[in-house]
Amino acid sequence: MSTVTIPSNCDIVFVADLFVEDYVGGAELTSDALITSSPLRIFKLRSSQVTMESLQSGHQKYWIFGNFSSMDINLIPTIIANMRYSILEYDYKFCRYRSPELHQSQTGSPCDCHNQNHGKLISSFYCAAKSIWWMSEGQQSVYLNRFPFLRNTQNTVLSSVFDEKFFQRVKELNLQRNEKKGWVVLGSKSWVKGFEQAEQWCKDNSKDYEVVWNLPYDVLLQKLSAAEGFVYLPMGYDTCPRMVIEAKLLGCKLHLNDFVQHKDEEWFTSEDPLDTESYLYAARDRFWNAIKYDMSYTPKISGYTTTHNCIERGYPFEESIRSLTGFCDEVIVVDAGSTDGTLQRLQSLSEEIPAIKLHIHPVNWNSKGFAYESDGKLKAKSRSYCTGDICWQQDVDEIVHEDDYQKIRDLARSFPHHVDLIGLPVVEYWGSRGKVRIDVNAWKWRISRNLPHITHGIPGPLRRYDEDGDLYASQGTDGCDYINAGTLEPIQFVTFVTLESEQARHHILRTRDENVLKQYEDWFGNVVNNIPGVHHYSWYDIERKVMNYKDHWARFWCSLYNKTYEDTPENNVFMNKSWKDVTREDASAVADSLESEMGGWIFHSRVNFDAKTPSIEVKRSHPAVMSRWTKR
Repeated sequence: MSTVTIPSNCDIVFVADLFVEDYVGGAELTSDALITSSPLRIFKLRSSQVTMESLQSGHQKYWIFGNFSSMDINLIPTIIANMRYSILEYDYKFCRYRSPELHQSQTGSPCDCHNQNHGKLISSFYCAAKSIWWMSEGQQSVYLNRFPFLRNTQNTVLSSVFDEKFFQRVKELNLQRNEKKGWVVLGSKSWVKGFEQAEQWCKDNSKDYEVVWNLPYDVLLQKLSAAEGFVYLPMGYDTCPRMVIEAKLLGCKLHLNDFVQHKDEEWFTSEDPLDTESYLYAARDRFWNAIKYDMSYTPKISGYTTTHNCIERGYPFEESIRSLTGFCDEVIVVDAGSTDGTLQRLQSLSEEIPAIKLHIHPVNWNSKGFAYESDGKLKAKSRSYCTGDICWQQDVDEIVHEDDYQKIRDLARSFPHHVDLIGLPVVEYWGSRGKVRIDVNAWKWRISRNLPHITHGIPGPLRRYDEDGDLYASQGTDGCDYINAGTLEPIQFVTFVTLESEQARHHILRTRDENVLKQYEDWFGNVVNNIPGVHHYSWYDIERKVMNYKDHWARFWCSLYNKTYEDTPENNVFMNKSWKDVTREDASAVADSLESEMGGWIFHSRVNFDAKTPSIEVKRSHPAVMSRWTKR
């Protein structure tokens, strides 16, 4: 089978087993009525032609899946994870027979496909759709009773759809006022269509009847127009049979059973034919207006961050917040009670940019638990103010490159189904001479759905309490993990990092293998040029960072892990001096050594200059908003 590439100039990829040029059936006629009335550019793709390559070439398009029994169902997880799409359900695809009644007839047992892997896969496919379009209320009820979670998806009863020529032809035939004689019976050999039962009813009730099958469409309409009635007694659910609707609009009496699932719907039972016709006529616009909304829907993005004495500590907080306004609809800033002029700068910034919403929650910096109060709990407070659909967390020394703004908006629109949190790349600078760290994770939790159970804090297994009942953390968390507010379990996430890339990174750290280092550098460079993330300036000015350890971070980690802070040379991870004795000159000297001799260091222990840490270079410019700060 040749690979089909989705053309760049289409808006919609419409998938079906067959189209009307292949077979003139009810589903094909409804699909054709929608396709020919579309205000958007449609590319028709037979389900047998759906491949990984076609999905990849069309992943930016919006997809509509009609009948897809010929599609490789092993592709469904890929579609769920990567595509934006709607479902147009004509029958019961969760059932292997596409009919629960046929299933029972063939196997002698009630259909249990909804509890089998096939049914679960189909229901997952439907659950991840932007919208599901049903043929009747009865059909929708059958699905929702078996898969209640589908109620969370946008569900709409569309019914069968007819094109403009049909309505014109019905009007012409009704004006002819032919004498109506005899009954029409559908002569389909399909078990579910109930031909024998309909024929027997005509015989039992002494009705003259004609069996019709495989007629040209206009000939069928003429026969219905001339008939007294139409009898249709399917043996299983028929979701919205077109011929029943055609017969009604052409003035036939109807004899139906309860397997005709739309027969009791309000639009169909009205005594005024105009009610039925108006409902059907509006179906095409109703469908396409909703699809256009699904395609253009842009979720609201809330960025959030926290601040405290950023001027004193030399953080690029204004640059960080400005970068957030490049793609966020609102930016939540929670300040912990700054006293160095930071608060006044934030107030000016919020007056300049209305999207910035400033809140003040002072922290008691003299409490033994100030670390958790000022980090994890403050992040949770900042997140709680977010009103968007999607949240983006960012520290005030992290900056988003302007080239990534649109990528983030696109990611928010196509947020992977069944995923609540994504880890994205971090360009972790080590000094200002072009080194990028690889001794730390290449990712950080970044973008998430704004769900009420997602917050920040210490995961349950890592929570400890002192003799006074006060919370602190054990090693393994920095106190601001993404956790479930109810269970305290970590939030599961996905990221771009693979097992192979992590193995390569750890191999480099162990062996200093230059060949693998170059491969990793190329891989990560490709990542940051294609996947949005942040540039992290925590260690860009290493002297500043050392002084912040003296003034803040040494006490912070002791507070978080409930350790007694002792200012001794042994507890200084940079040099053999007590912090009280460290001068700016000391900090400058060790910073110069760290930047020139090392490619990073995780300061859980005293830096060892004999254990050289490798680094990489990332060929990407600094974010434009950082041009003055990096020079300064």
